[in-house]
Amino acid sequence: MVDKFAKSKSVVFAEYKGIGVHPMSDLRRRLRKANAECKVGKKTLMKLAAEEAKFKGLNDDMMKGTVAATFVYSDDFGAFKALYMFSKENEKLKILGGVIGGKVVGFDEIKQLALVPTREESLAKMLGSLMSPLSGFVRLLDALKKKLEAGAPAVPAAPAAAPVAPVSPAPAAA
Repeated sequence: MVDKFAKSKSVVFAEYKGIGVHPMSDLRRRLRKANAECKVGKKTLMKLAAEEAKFKGLNDDMMKGTVAATFVYSDDFGAFKALYMFSKENEKLKILGGVIGGKVVGFDEIKQLALVPTREESLAKMLGSLMSPLSGFVRLLDALKKKLEAGAPAVPAAPAAAPVAPVSPAPAAA
């Protein structure tokens, strides 16, 4: 477990008491996709491994109950999102806190990181914002083309102006 603490960029601790084998396997599968892994072990051994790996910040509040450690190996927030979403689906998993970048964080900070859109989600939103005006312009041009093909004038003729009365020259001053 020492190598897991040494390799990880973050560690999140969660109480998992009462979760069955199948849901726990589902959580592990989700975390693997996010470049993280969940390990269960004795709290004393976890603390010793963390100290040996010089992983600072662990406290007793994070080690209450039956604890699983999620080791996050990337800077991406996907693992936090997977863990948080699983905890919403399965109320028996309670996120206790963790250490992210050497800083001790609680449930609220982990939840905030979990709700940050992923890189792919952010790029999709940005691309959608860029494409929206362009697609509207393309639809306008297509409608104009169809109107021209149907024989209608592209621009409606201006309404005929009212005839203007001729202006007579002003009489000369005597």
